[in-house]
Amino acid sequence: MIKTSFIFIISLFCIFGVSGQQLSYLKPNVSMPAHPRILWAKGEEKKILDNIAADKNWARIHQVIIDESNRMLAEPTLERIQIGRRLLATSRECISRVFYLSYAYRTTNDKKYLARAEQELLKVSQFSDWNPSHFLDVAEMTMGVAIGYDWLYYDLQASSKDVIKDAILKKGIEPSLDSRYNSWLKASHNWNQVCNAGISYGALAIFEDHTALATQIIDRAIGSIRLPMQDYKPEGAYPEGYSYWGYGTSFNVMFLSAVQQVFGSDFDLSAAPGFLKTAGYFQQMVGSSGKNFNYSDAGNGAGLSPAMFWFAHRNKDNSLLFNEKNYLQGDTRSLGRDRLLPAAMIWGKNMSLDNATTPKQLIWVGQGKNPVALMRTSWTNPNAIYVGFKAGSPSVNHGHMDVGSFVMDANGERWSMDFGMQEYESLESKGVKIWGREQDAERWQVYRYNNLAHSTLSFDGEFQRVEGYAAIDHWTDKPGFLSANSDISVVYKNKVQQALRGVAIIKGQYVAVRDEITSAKQATTVRWAMLTPAEVSLEKDGTATLVQKGKKMQLKVLEPAGASIKTWSTVPPHDYDAPNPGTTLVGFEVALPANTTAALTVLLIPEGAKADKSVRPLKDWNKQ
Repeated sequence: MIKTSFIFIISLFCIFGVSGQQLSYLKPNVSMPAHPRILWAKGEEKKILDNIAADKNWARIHQVIIDESNRMLAEPTLERIQIGRRLLATSRECISRVFYLSYAYRTTNDKKYLARAEQELLKVSQFSDWNPSHFLDVAEMTMGVAIGYDWLYYDLQASSKDVIKDAILKKGIEPSLDSRYNSWLKASHNWNQVCNAGISYGALAIFEDHTALATQIIDRAIGSIRLPMQDYKPEGAYPEGYSYWGYGTSFNVMFLSAVQQVFGSDFDLSAAPGFLKTAGYFQQMVGSSGKNFNYSDAGNGAGLSPAMFWFAHRNKDNSLLFNEKNYLQGDTRSLGRDRLLPAAMIWGKNMSLDNATTPKQLIWVGQGKNPVALMRTSWTNPNAIYVGFKAGSPSVNHGHMDVGSFVMDANGERWSMDFGMQEYESLESKGVKIWGREQDAERWQVYRYNNLAHSTLSFDGEFQRVEGYAAIDHWTDKPGFLSANSDISVVYKNKVQQALRGVAIIKGQYVAVRDEITSAKQATTVRWAMLTPAEVSLEKDGTATLVQKGKKMQLKVLEPAGASIKTWSTVPPHDYDAPNPGTTLVGFEVALPANTTAALTVLLIPEGAKADKSVRPLKDWNKQ
């Protein structure tokens, strides 16, 4: 058996070109610590237990993990249930169960957690495969199984260890060598981060049994993961948005933390431009309503992120835990849905959440592939105004045609919103091809994905140009005039000579959205629209009253004079589109003759605020 396995691995080396590769980062005979070695070494339990005893915040997180572990004891063991092309839900549940149960065992020594973790590990190890055709499934399953194998190494039955170790090798690592399944090695998005992290965990777990192969796998990952890490430059804005930051960046940090723990170095990976700054992006993406700026394929929820504890420690910046501390003051039961939650206990073991200070920065601007400007009037006032403004391009991974879109919070509510994602299987199961990014791709027919369903402009009812890209061109950081503006002309190619959009919070009281447009050589009709969850009542003189939960906001058109505000239904055109109940598009249309310049100026005035009767041209905003 041993001889057969050895021959098979050698064959893989030859077929997939792993053997003979020069190591770029690791030494051939690199030493490896004893188990447990991944994230949390033997003997480090005491520090976490001391933290739990000394800080009620850590005690809350710990108790969530223990409560969830107890709940898991009564659940049936995992089954290989594939939904469409994905086994991912099962893989994620595997991480959650094994991570939580293994943590519970290491902190309590209660063998009921060990026994159940061993059952789960054996069950998934005996699956026919971990679905390599959708490799995220393999990566997450490998990570979960590797954590359990490593953390419980000396307490698992010998027969169980053989089965689990074999599964890590054959169902996790070996498929990653197959060119049919490993295109993620050259990707610059979350697949690279997740897959390299998961497979590297497998290599770390069984390192002593397959040293040459494991060394190559980890060395390969150190080189490959640099590709997506380049996408954080220059300031840390993550191109795929809030939800995928929570996915890709968290697994990236899982990788860095494990490598640092084992080798004493992260091989300068965390020095990638913008990477350590990206925690600021993630923090600033959450508005005063408690919702995130959910552009691209994102949900609108927000919650504690274990990765933020790693960033706070690395940056020596406790203000990065401001949101995390606030989340712990509320209902903590939702924390148990985060499969990586035990990592927060590890990364935060040397810090106190009582020392989390209030951030000072009221505007955060990040360029890169999908630039954003994020501004607010206060971090502590629940009625504060918050605006997220997006430039960028529809061409990025998971991108929408949302260049120029914005969200706006005031008085604890979201007034300008973004639909965010539609669940992929709901589209794929109906044959919709959602992953093309060409101008004529079927993706853009999905209602939530194109600009007609976003708080931005459209011309003659046409889609934005996929190849277009817009930067944040200027911004101001004075508390009385927080602003950002962008030249978004390129996404309306052939419709305009120029389209400039600026968004500002003025005097801390209200928001102005100003567009300056020069039409092309033919006439066009521009539609200004804002997506809102509020009930809309149309008034005279270019105003509308928005109402939700007993609160009000006024939308007022300053320019062009006499604009007639209207609403558009958000009932989508296709049976495959998700329904959008309780939402409305509100705005106006303006017919522009050829070669005409016009300004569109709209004020969003929260209840109780007073607004000026004019807004300066964009060229003067930087003079404010």
